[in-house]
Amino acid sequence: MLAGLAGLAAALALALGPGVAAAAPSPTLPADAPAPPAPDPAALARLDPEPRPLPGVRSRVPCVTSAGPGGAVIAGAPWAQQRLRFTDAWRFTRGAGQTVAVIDTGVSRHPRLAGRLVDGGDFVASEGGLRDCDGHGTLVAGIIAAAPDPATGFVGVAPDARVLAIRQSSATVTTTAPDGSTITGGGNVDSLAEAVLRATRLGASVINISEAACVGAADAGVALAPLRAAVRAAVDADVVVVAAAGNAGSGACAQGADGQSAGQVVAPAWFGDDVLSVGYTRRDGFPAPQSLRGPWVSLSAPGSEIVSLDPTGPGVIDRIAPVGVGRTIPIEGTSFAAPYVSGVVALVRARYPGLDARQVMARVTASADRPGGASTAVGAHDDAVGAGTVDPVSAVAAVRPDEFTGSGPAAVSPAGAGRVDLSDGRDAHSGSRTVALVGSAAAMALVGGAGLIVLVARRARRSR
Repeated sequence: MLAGLAGLAAALALALGPGVAAAAPSPTLPADAPAPPAPDPAALARLDPEPRPLPGVRSRVPCVTSAGPGGAVIAGAPWAQQRLRFTDAWRFTRGAGQTVAVIDTGVSRHPRLAGRLVDGGDFVASEGGLRDCDGHGTLVAGIIAAAPDPATGFVGVAPDARVLAIRQSSATVTTTAPDGSTITGGGNVDSLAEAVLRATRLGASVINISEAACVGAADAGVALAPLRAAVRAAVDADVVVVAAAGNAGSGACAQGADGQSAGQVVAPAWFGDDVLSVGYTRRDGFPAPQSLRGPWVSLSAPGSEIVSLDPTGPGVIDRIAPVGVGRTIPIEGTSFAAPYVSGVVALVRARYPGLDARQVMARVTASADRPGGASTAVGAHDDAVGAGTVDPVSAVAAVRPDEFTGSGPAAVSPAGAGRVDLSDGRDAHSGSRTVALVGSAAAMALVGGAGLIVLVARRARRSR
């Protein structure tokens, strides 16, 4: 999706399912992948968190548009919502008081985010964070925080949380490289690092990054130093950073025959304990083959057959058509698994305001549900799904003895704070609470240099 760094055969890609063939894998990394270097204060000091247009930025193709005047209403709750049962977690909190930064292609002014959508700035052009030419960021934001609507079962994980929209990437533009050549797409790991720093300074409690930079292990320490430093600064400022694990075939990302990343590390996922890195599962409960594996994967979430907000209108969509593919396909990828985890983090932060970022990360991973096909040993790590599939109900309701002080859990929000009685009608699909499914489907991608554009193909409008 994004322009790579000069001199590197790596691209930062939106973490969607593959739509093109991956490059031939390099030799597979050893079982013990290289550890990221310590954060470099000098690299952090060089970052400028003030949004500004990229050099020579200009429009390359039209912005995302709907494929038609309307479509069938998507009435039921998507399988991912039924599987995760986050409506049950709403007995405790709906994420009020939390700000989730979506560092992405921008977020459209959708009515189901009204009153909770904040412009965090534009690192691509001068149009602001509420301009989503690609459609990707709006899909991500909808999974995190879309408000309920009686016309459809789809709703965000934390529907009372705010969304801070920072436009950091776009496949719809071209920019100018330092040597004067033209680059397709806008955004790189340095601008991503600056966006992380900006989100931190603007008060985000959670940062969602549905992008992945796949870089050769030998080059990673230098190439990713600014991003490494920015992510550590965010965690030190008590921000939880959630990142997609990436998909084989997207940008420079490849996967070896044994399922391990092929001679690469994947950032920000690589930054270990500083990041919740998210792989994706299908309806059958197994990890998707294209979800990148690695010792840095923290946990997983549903990432196939996705429903989310229409970036071009007031409804919801469940299919897209990448430019050049010539057909519509379901929305799929780790891009859309990560926001499920970001939404759960927002719920936990609202429920337990006294827990710091690392304690929140520990709670979310410790409460994960191990899916079929994963290693079942207690405490074991699975390179595809990490600790297992995120479990919103357990994450907000489980009692963790290490968090107790005095007579109760440390810093639990007061009784009733952010609490919702599911009988009040605000739960648009409370029937899903008794259903437990697990995930599958087809895929798509936005690629580093190719810059395929997401087009809305099926759109469901609310009844008016």
